[in-house]
Amino acid sequence: MKVLITGANGFVGKNLIAHLQERKDVEVLRFCREDDIGSLHSLVSTADFIFHLAGVNRPQNIEEFKTGNADFTQLLCAAVAASGRNIPLLYTSSIQAEFDNAYGSSKREAEDALLNLSEQYGNDVHLFRLPNVFGKWARPNYNSAVATFCYNIANKLPVSINDAYAKIILVYIDDVINSFISVMDGNQSGDPFVVVEPHYSITVGELSAQLYAFKESRQSMIAERVGTGLVRALYSTYLSYLPPEEFTYEVPKYGDARGVFVEMLKTKDSGQFSYFTAHPGITRGGHYHHTKTEKFLVIVGKACFRFRHIISGEFYELFTEGDAPQVVETVPGWSHDITNVGDSEMIVMLWANEIFDRELPDTYTMAVGTKA
Repeated sequence: MKVLITGANGFVGKNLIAHLQERKDVEVLRFCREDDIGSLHSLVSTADFIFHLAGVNRPQNIEEFKTGNADFTQLLCAAVAASGRNIPLLYTSSIQAEFDNAYGSSKREAEDALLNLSEQYGNDVHLFRLPNVFGKWARPNYNSAVATFCYNIANKLPVSINDAYAKIILVYIDDVINSFISVMDGNQSGDPFVVVEPHYSITVGELSAQLYAFKESRQSMIAERVGTGLVRALYSTYLSYLPPEEFTYEVPKYGDARGVFVEMLKTKDSGQFSYFTAHPGITRGGHYHHTKTEKFLVIVGKACFRFRHIISGEFYELFTEGDAPQVVETVPGWSHDITNVGDSEMIVMLWANEIFDRELPDTYTMAVGTKA
């Protein structure tokens, strides 16, 4: 399947091409602003599907709205009609097409040209009136607050806010691309408009605060809730603007004669992750908790875990090693320790259900012993 993308060098085009190139059944044809308009007919003549992404949204003069949006779309429609082929087209319009301004009018004229093509020649036309699209590779300091804020904050530059309470409607680039490909594959269609879901609403002030929270999480080690929805998409976008020299950051490391203890990540409501090492013969722990719980996973080496009930004195021990991964739970009311019973350094991953609080550690010393 040959797919023609106009505006292939733009933000949306780059992301679309990255996804399409992951497929073996798609060959991407590209038309960019600097290409000779004469090549458009030959590209169209071999295309099986057209993503019409090209357009102008920040012109040097207002006339460029019409030439870059409406007039170019007319040229594309003429090329499709001349091909004599029933090629489906998908067009990235804008929610501004609903308003009476120069940009919106030019996008609406482009929509009308495509609808006329569909009416006259039967081509399937899918129109996307997109709000503010955000995600990796958007150009900062151009027409995207998200891209500008992400770039500036990631690169330690100031952010300028005129109205912190101004609301912006956002849609994430991956959701846009997924919808595009679904249309191309025949799994989604417009009548003629297609709506990308979900849309997100956020104020400029909230956006700035969230992005600064991502930046500050490296110092606090407390991660934002980045697993779903808008925060997930914003975090991914923010990271994409980090310069390579900022791909790493240091975390706390504590060492003594037993080995080292390293904190990795803390969460707002689901505890923290760490790892520690122990030299051969070293025992760590020897304490219990009333409420706090932990999970241990030996990554490298061999371990003996011992437990003793703080009331009954019941004793239990078990062995685990990195070659046969097992999670060992610590249970409230049981004192516990872990001993490296191997011949080399042991490395253990540790999760605790709460962030360690030095004022209320819920950790009480009590030797476990080695016998029942």
